[in-house]
Amino acid sequence: MWNKILIGIFIISMVETGLHVEAQYEDKRCKCICPSLSSVLNNTKETERMMVIENVPRLKCDCENVIMPRIADKIKGKEREFCPRCQCKFENRNTSIIKFVVILVIWVISLLVVYMLFLICLDPLLNKRVKANYQEHTNEEDDVTLSGVAGPSVHPMGARSNVLNRVGHQQDKWKRQVREQRKNIYDRHTMLN
Repeated sequence: MWNKILIGIFIISMVETGLHVEAQYEDKRCKCICPSLSSVLNNTKETERMMVIENVPRLKCDCENVIMPRIADKIKGKEREFCPRCQCKFENRNTSIIKFVVILVIWVISLLVVYMLFLICLDPLLNKRVKANYQEHTNEEDDVTLSGVAGPSVHPMGARSNVLNRVGHQQDKWKRQVREQRKNIYDRHTMLN
């Protein structure tokens, strides 16, 4: 019961907030940035710049039509000094394309996060299989002769397990080579041939 009331209050407050900032998110809008009123009135009460966003036609996007109706009573006769300092720009944008791009980016990032979590969960399973079936090889020729003599793999996982073992062996071999190369380069200052 209380949940429904709270959800209703939340929705009403969101709708009211959306009504108050409607001109800010229109596809066509006029954005005026002006200095503080203290620059014309010679006082230090207000020091912040003024920004006004309003939904007006392109031809009415200027200081006289956007700013003056709001502050005419405050500056009283100093309009000619204040308006040249204002910058008014008419902005035309397509919010539906912006929304589409944002949703697309969020979707791609979510997909990558799910893929990363899948790989994180899969990694221990693959490493467990590779480590359990690991047999240390000292020479590549021994590996070739053993595979020719032993025949096909009789492991329950069959060829798939064999491929994983070979990948694991190659990875371990590569890691050993990298370790040896680092040791030679950093300790002995020589390079492998």
